[in-house]
Amino acid sequence: MPPAPASRVLAAVPDTIATKEHDTMRIGILGTGNIGKTLVRRLSAAGHDVKVANSRGPDTIDRDLLTNGARAVTAQEAIVDVEAVILSIPLDRLPDAAAMVSTIPEGTVVIDTSNYYPSRDGQIEVLDQGEVESLWVAKLLGRPIAKAWNAVGSPSFADKNKPVGDPDRIAIPIAADRDEDRRVTMALVNDTGFDAVDAGSLSESWRQRPGSPVYCTDLTRNEVQEALAAAEKDRLPKRRDLIVSVITERFGKTYPDGDTLVRLNRALFM
Repeated sequence: MPPAPASRVLAAVPDTIATKEHDTMRIGILGTGNIGKTLVRRLSAAGHDVKVANSRGPDTIDRDLLTNGARAVTAQEAIVDVEAVILSIPLDRLPDAAAMVSTIPEGTVVIDTSNYYPSRDGQIEVLDQGEVESLWVAKLLGRPIAKAWNAVGSPSFADKNKPVGDPDRIAIPIAADRDEDRRVTMALVNDTGFDAVDAGSLSESWRQRPGSPVYCTDLTRNEVQEALAAAEKDRLPKRRDLIVSVITERFGKTYPDGDTLVRLNRALFM
């Protein structure tokens, strides 16, 4: 298959992004799962004005998430008067949020972190037939989106952030169609302690979904570029389902630690 388009990386974007001299932003985060919690902590610690909401109401949000200045609000409040909205909710919950998300101004950057797992989300025929998940989500929400933080495991995201320039800094691929969505998303990924690699348009975002060589394998920037190019679309569903089977058989109702998960993913996906 042809290689992926040349990936643009964080080092290639303006220094104001790479050195964290860009303006702070008003950000709404929907979801307080493992990825959502880390997003709240990191982005508020980076100086951003963060509002966070879940499906159960602000009183149920862990107060520890708010120590860096983030505010617990309702979902409706989280998406008002913000410059970016991050959807950190499972893919099968996105239809419930679609009507609310459709009210967000078109100029607001909306970033989706979800992945399709049929064993969790139920079978979605168009995705099983090969439609790119991010394009399906954009249609569902009726607006442009960016894709980020979906290809990093929650243990690695919580524990393996490193400063800019560290040779062992893990990289995270992002996909977007609009230049501003790409710029903002890459800057925010950088603020969470990871290098941002531009994986191209939403139509190419399948290269960072479950089963791909870049998915939860904790690669550096240069390694991510190579892994994106090596992805084979037709093989991803089988690999995705295989890792679910392996984890279920080997670990049952528990979950492997972060390093074990990375080793498994590298063995099966790369």
